[in-house]
Amino acid sequence: MTDHHKNTGDAGGASAPISAQLAALPSLPMAELWALWDQHFPRRPGHRNRHYVESRLAYRIQEQAYGALPTNIRKMLVEAGAKHSKIKSATGRSAQTLLMPGTTLIREWDEREYRVTVTPDGLYELNGQVFKSLSAAARHITGTQWNGPKFFGLRGGKEAGR
Repeated sequence: MTDHHKNTGDAGGASAPISAQLAALPSLPMAELWALWDQHFPRRPGHRNRHYVESRLAYRIQEQAYGALPTNIRKMLVEAGAKHSKIKSATGRSAQTLLMPGTTLIREWDEREYRVTVTPDGLYELNGQVFKSLSAAARHITGTQWNGPKFFGLRGGKEAGR
């Protein structure tokens, strides 16, 4: 596979091969990395870690030059990573982590409607009060212990939508 594919940004120069563009990333000032990021992605990440920004840009530059991984390969890699990772994800939090800031969850309880909005910080706001988890918001609403994602209908279960 040749290293000269369509140009994907300014890293390494306008006609630089992909390998030169990738090699230039670590030496670029952050302002230039952000300019490159803005060319490739619709919004900036929540964290500003340089290593993360460089690695995502490197992946994106290669993806645009050589094409994305086929869906079956991506799925296989995700499954292998989950199987062999020493870091086990908390399955109970998976539904919460997928909620984008600004998302509003609506739940009727005891003949009253409650609206919980995901904040930019990943917290949950209910009537001006901020909660660290959906479970805390559900506990505030009901006065009893609840699994927050189940209470708001994000996960199935006997009590969902009760």
